[in-house]
Amino acid sequence: MRVRSLLLLTVFRQVRATPNLLTMVRLFALPFLVIEILDNHWKMAFLLLWIAGTSDAFDGIAARRLGQATRLGQYLDPIADKLLLSTLFMVLTHVGLIPRYVTVLVFSRDLGILLICTLLYVTNVLRDFPPSWLGKWNTAVQIVVVLTIMTGQVVHIPGLERAVWLLLRFIAVLAPMSAAQYAWITMRKVQTQGSEIAASAP
Repeated sequence: MRVRSLLLLTVFRQVRATPNLLTMVRLFALPFLVIEILDNHWKMAFLLLWIAGTSDAFDGIAARRLGQATRLGQYLDPIADKLLLSTLFMVLTHVGLIPRYVTVLVFSRDLGILLICTLLYVTNVLRDFPPSWLGKWNTAVQIVVVLTIMTGQVVHIPGLERAVWLLLRFIAVLAPMSAAQYAWITMRKVQTQGSEIAASAP
């Protein structure tokens, strides 16, 4: 009972940490952001998107400045980021602002990586899954394209549609490439780990 109480207290303290509260603001804003997009209230949607983006920027700063980096935050922050991006891609596809094939490629990549990582984690083959450099680029371009599309619904900027067109095609190429790179890196790690275990065996 005491161990359980200590565990609950630890979780509660991590939830109360400022960076994690900021991350939860991002999660809380997401359904309202979706509603505003579906109702064509683009100015409010744009405002909510910037609130979500600001919370993403400040949770990392708060974790470093306040010394409140937590185990919960290590998992919660990337989950919130991926959930925000994936949901926005789905909604923007639904309203006709992102081609379906781009969203299919993005989701296929993310689902494939998730399945591989889950399988390796559950079978205790591999526990560390850092993002690849192409994966980081893929995420960065997705963020830029969502911001660009949302900006274009609020203000008219010449050449913005062309920029969105180029970014979407870049994502269509980058998503499968980053998936292939991640699979290759993971396979090499598994092989290296297997070789080390075999070498250390009596």
